[in-house]
Amino acid sequence: MLTQMTVRNFKHLREVTIELGQNVVLIGPNNSGKTTALQALALWEVGLRRWNERRKGQNPEKRPGVAINRRDLMSIPVPSANLLWYELHVRDVEREQGRTKSTQNIRIDIIIDGITNGRSWSCGLEFDYTNEESLVCRPLRQAEGRMIVPPEASEVRIAFLPPMSGLAAIEPKLEMGRINVLIGEGQTAQVLRNLCYQIYEDNSNWSKLVRDIERLFGVTLRPPEYLVERGEITMAYRERDNILDLSSSGRGLQQTLLLLAYLYANPGAVLLLDEPDAHLEILRQRQIYQLITATAQAQGSQIIAASHSEVVLNEAADRDIVIAFVGSPHRIDDRGSQVVKALRDIGFDQYYQAEQTGWVLYLEGSTDLAILKEFANKLNHEANQILERPFLYPLNANQPQKAREHFYGLREAKPDLVGIAIFDRLEKNLETGQALTELMWKRREIENYLCFPEALLAYAKHNLPDDLFGMAEAQRREQIMQEIIADNVPPVALRDLSNQWWTNTKVTDEFLDLLFSEYFTRLDLPNLLRKTDYYILAKFVPDNRIDPEIIEKLDAIVEVARRAKPRVT
Repeated sequence: MLTQMTVRNFKHLREVTIELGQNVVLIGPNNSGKTTALQALALWEVGLRRWNERRKGQNPEKRPGVAINRRDLMSIPVPSANLLWYELHVRDVEREQGRTKSTQNIRIDIIIDGITNGRSWSCGLEFDYTNEESLVCRPLRQAEGRMIVPPEASEVRIAFLPPMSGLAAIEPKLEMGRINVLIGEGQTAQVLRNLCYQIYEDNSNWSKLVRDIERLFGVTLRPPEYLVERGEITMAYRERDNILDLSSSGRGLQQTLLLLAYLYANPGAVLLLDEPDAHLEILRQRQIYQLITATAQAQGSQIIAASHSEVVLNEAADRDIVIAFVGSPHRIDDRGSQVVKALRDIGFDQYYQAEQTGWVLYLEGSTDLAILKEFANKLNHEANQILERPFLYPLNANQPQKAREHFYGLREAKPDLVGIAIFDRLEKNLETGQALTELMWKRREIENYLCFPEALLAYAKHNLPDDLFGMAEAQRREQIMQEIIADNVPPVALRDLSNQWWTNTKVTDEFLDLLFSEYFTRLDLPNLLRKTDYYILAKFVPDNRIDPEIIEKLDAIVEVARRAKPRVT
């Protein structure tokens, strides 16, 4: 079993060390380097195989490297060998007075650690660029010489499987070497029937494969047939009373069949699965992951899978190694902490945002954010830009404990995360801490800061044409709004805007909802301003009515955002 890999200068990976185990899931967004890590393992295996073919048993210090043609890298199809190097940097050239003083090769280093029969071993290989068509491989250089290639490393078999690419209508019979070439090129559409035929010929696992597919999809696989006169392999399945060609099956069934066939065809191997959840609906992803890991264990195989499925993450977090490809790849399922639980409950998308932004904003909902942003824009406050793309976690409740549990769950995975939570007024004290800043409004809720009569009257007459008709309509609407305000606000509160009614009333439910419902009814219009749109009123609040507390909260958001430490990519 492979236990660790270290990669330097390979494609997207400058220098990373990745912990491995029986089942490993590389999780992360598209183009984050997951497939690159799988390809690094495949490159190491090709290099090791070439070295053993040419130099096995010889002193690596005294032997030259072995050449590898880029076309032999079936799992890493590239038009030019230099595309394997980090930022295409294959040489370090030192110049002096415009002339080349010295040239030094930049090498790809891949070091794999493992355990075989209870014995630990380590095998490192380095790769030098030769030209567009080839590269040279040799054991890794060390201060005291080159690493010895341990015999245990030579027993490792690595098999790389990209996602299902469809299914060819006609599939000629292929030898195993050609099957591996096509799989490496991503042409899985050309080999599915051949893989099934190999298993059927071997006969030991065919019944298991049929049983698995029947249990998952309710169809029965028919044995593949080799048509000698045409040199083709055909395959069908029974669905209810119909016999259908395999090409009639859904992509999810084909993907699952490909995975299982590949597992059964490669017992005892290290299986590199690129997006095994591709083409599978959410409900099926968990089931398939459980099946392939159980099958791999029964086959004595090791699974290293790349995915960006949150379902696969949640399933793997309970029992397997999870490596997050966000910035520098790092393990996120440390069993000594609450990371696994936190990520399972919170969701990878939120963890990813925490890594990217370095801070999190807790509000009751997106309406609160819109109101804050409207005030920041009106005040030309520094928070305006910060609130363009914050990591907002809507609490949908006025519960500080909910924010704390979410924040400290994320912080187990990103220890330098900072956050700010702003609640509606509470009848209890908030906690004080440097990591999570907890604040609450002195008024009942944030809408209490924008429901002044001046703002409501300004809203009533806005957006009307500047002509005689518009002026008359503005007066009519203003009069209607004035009457409704008088009907819904106590006279004492109308005379004194510092009255406790403006502070203590839950204005969304007890004032604004009622006011706008009646207002638009009297205008004979549909209600154009519901709770989610109340942020619009902020722009109509006169400058002298903007409470200093609004500025205090915006300042606090800026202060927290400044302390944030986003992950450097």
